[in-house]
Amino acid sequence: MAGMNLARGPIVRLAALATVCLATGLLGACAAMSVEECRSANWGEQGMRDAMNGYPRARLEDIRQACAEGGVVPDEALYRSGWNAGIARFCTPENGARWGRDGRAYLNSCPPQIEAGFLERYRAGRRAHDAEQALRRLQAEQDRLQRQLGLSKDEAVLRQLRQQLRDLDWRIAQARGDLDRAEWNLRPGR
Repeated sequence: MAGMNLARGPIVRLAALATVCLATGLLGACAAMSVEECRSANWGEQGMRDAMNGYPRARLEDIRQACAEGGVVPDEALYRSGWNAGIARFCTPENGARWGRDGRAYLNSCPPQIEAGFLERYRAGRRAHDAEQALRRLQAEQDRLQRQLGLSKDEAVLRQLRQQLRDLDWRIAQARGDLDRAEWNLRPGR
């Protein structure tokens, strides 16, 4: 039994650390880089990777704090050079559409001169993502009501469930239309 407590100790501490990071909004700082990653980093590649993952330029400060624990100082010039190259590739309209369609958060990382095209397509992608999620929620509710319908023997309950399903059919048809319109607007050249 004592061995089990020891085995759970590191897991509990890790879970507590993750909770603290989430609760304080510092997940970026907590997960920026490990000390070992800091020691072996190619700062240009790290900057490019961060930019391609949509992180703002300020992520370097999170990395600087994480690396300071191991006495490592990031090469800011290399990082920024990589970040600048990566952000130019990230902030394209095509990537904005993909990023939004995947439901990923945009962290306001694109520079103002290239943000408009990215944002327009990101928002279109996000509308398609949100429409699909709304449709899935309605379909899950429909499945739940159909299961209840199959289990109930009470005629009043059956009538109520049938009415709810008819209403839900209409809402699902609307949600499908919303998704179709969002997908249409997401097509290239729109």
